[in-house]
Amino acid sequence: MIPELENLTNELKLRGFSEKTVKTYMFFNQKFLNFIKKNPLEVDISDIKSYLATLTDGHSSSTVNLAFSSIRFFCENILKKDIKEIKISKREKKLPSVLTKDEVRKLISATRNKKSNLIIQFLYSTGLRVSELVNLKKEDVSIDEKIGWVRSGKGKKDRIFILPECLLQQLLQHINSNNIPYLFSGKKGQLTVRNIQKIVSCSAKRASIKKRVSPHTLRHSFATHLLEGGTDIRKIQELLGHSNLQTTQIYTHISSEELKKITSPLDEL
Repeated sequence: MIPELENLTNELKLRGFSEKTVKTYMFFNQKFLNFIKKNPLEVDISDIKSYLATLTDGHSSSTVNLAFSSIRFFCENILKKDIKEIKISKREKKLPSVLTKDEVRKLISATRNKKSNLIIQFLYSTGLRVSELVNLKKEDVSIDEKIGWVRSGKGKKDRIFILPECLLQQLLQHINSNNIPYLFSGKKGQLTVRNIQKIVSCSAKRASIKKRVSPHTLRHSFATHLLEGGTDIRKIQELLGHSNLQTTQIYTHISSEELKKITSPLDEL
């Protein structure tokens, strides 16, 4: 590995970036340097623009933005180059897919396996990210207090999540059923993100839900349904672990139940 990329890895780790972010930043910068075929110290604005231009053909604006963020961090923090003059298109603002309450019920009913059923109910009722779920340990859950704790979640933050009354007995039985430290585990120990994704997508298929359903869809649905039920948006922000309220406010745009209450002007004629 060239010294500059090694320095990038060290800088990212020292600043506490997640393993996933480190991999992403390293991927794009390695691709960038392979593309320009120059000494990193000789990188200039035109090199960056040329590389990003190649990504615009066949890649989403989100990918281009991610590549730019990766290269900008590298240039500004490792190469000490100012690239503020580079402007790229804004990221597409797509509303997340959300299930109706009826679709959530269908999803749960279609999940025959007891543990898989519990996992889906747990995801929906807590709003956890799938990465947080797979790292959850039994000691992070308090049945008596009806709460749990996410340890070092996104942004290295701890936070509390709520446990639904209807799952407490089932969770207690599940916790006592094995000696593995993780709350949810498989035959080989800790479940992976891919395991959970497969459980959710297979159940959605069996439930004949046409929308694309992932564990994150259940997180979006959790937030939207809380908002529709009158929960204060700042409380939802805390439960989701969002550092910025603006991130949570996207759910004010997708609350379909509130939109359904609006009367069309045609009906008022």
